[in-house]
Amino acid sequence: MTTRRRLPPQKLGSVIGGVFGTVFVVVNSASSPGALRAVLLIATALTVIAIVAALVRLPADPTPPTLKPFGRGYWIVVAAEVVALFAGIRIIAGPLDHPEAGVAWVAVVVGVHFLALGRLWRVRLFLLLGGGLTVLGLIGLALAFGGAEAMWVDLVAGVGSGALLLAAALRGALPSRR
Repeated sequence: MTTRRRLPPQKLGSVIGGVFGTVFVVVNSASSPGALRAVLLIATALTVIAIVAALVRLPADPTPPTLKPFGRGYWIVVAAEVVALFAGIRIIAGPLDHPEAGVAWVAVVVGVHFLALGRLWRVRLFLLLGGGLTVLGLIGLALAFGGAEAMWVDLVAGVGSGALLLAAALRGALPSRR
């Protein structure tokens, strides 16, 4: 009989946040001028290196093996998120004819996702992250529907959200200060 080693929740969260934060920055910085994009990508790479370095040094998680964070509440949040993402993007790109607002909608939905998980799991970092992502997404929606260039929507809602995800991933990779 073999035992499966699981990544502790704190480390797993930082890995997920680092990956999605990087994707947000890489994809949404594409509409930026070349020099700005280069700076954003270098900053992202340095942050990812810092996250990995912090994760390697993070002590073993004291979470009891009986804790199952991915229970019913988690799956309800994820299911609602998937429905909201796809329905919202179809409406925004279709009848509302603002496909450039898609990234802003994603930021709002992901933000609400973290607000719900922060409340469910009582994780303050998730509440702060969720609030920040939601605000950036709402600003992005206002920019898009207000006629701003897509680059500004991408920078605020996309790159800004990526930066917040990376910052939260780095904070999550650091030892807790209880």
